[in-house]
Amino acid sequence: MKGIYRNYIKRALGFVISLVAIVCLSPLLLVVTIWLHFANKGAGAFFLQDRPGKDGKIFKIVKYKTMTDERDADGKLLPDSKRLTRVGRFVRSTSIDELPQLFNVLKGDMAIIGPRPLLVQYLPLYSKEQARRHEVRPGITGWAQCHGRNTLSWNEKFSLDVWYVDHCSFMTDLQVIFTTIKKVIVRDGISQDGQATMEEFNGNN
Repeated sequence: MKGIYRNYIKRALGFVISLVAIVCLSPLLLVVTIWLHFANKGAGAFFLQDRPGKDGKIFKIVKYKTMTDERDADGKLLPDSKRLTRVGRFVRSTSIDELPQLFNVLKGDMAIIGPRPLLVQYLPLYSKEQARRHEVRPGITGWAQCHGRNTLSWNEKFSLDVWYVDHCSFMTDLQVIFTTIKKVIVRDGISQDGQATMEEFNGNN
């Protein structure tokens, strides 16, 4: 039964939920898009980036852009914490920045629940066990997000991701959804100390 849910029911539910959510949230999505367009000082409202999905297949993730493209005198981007706008901080702390990924779910690149899709540059750095996180579709939220989000170490995060791969079920996904809602409300685990989000993974942390 667990295999049937993981391979068939989960995708069908994700498609229906994302479609309904996009329709219901369309007024909010429009307002936030316009709001960020002006707050980001011409940098645009959306952020597109290549990310590895199921089996490491690369796709373009879409998120709301919460930072400007401001640079220093040498033309280098300023640190994330300097480019994160007040509007962007609110959008990120409420997890509204993740909502455009509903379109990724609709397309089939992502699921509602699953390990978060990370950077392509991390692919060669994973151990064989850590790479197992790609055995399922990445998610908008996941088991690791329910147990610390960006306050976890990378090793802790990957261990939780692999745990989810081995225990993916309807009841587990329900637990993730309810816990995620609670964490969004209290705005818990958004960033590490001194970071806008989380430090980069280098294969050792």
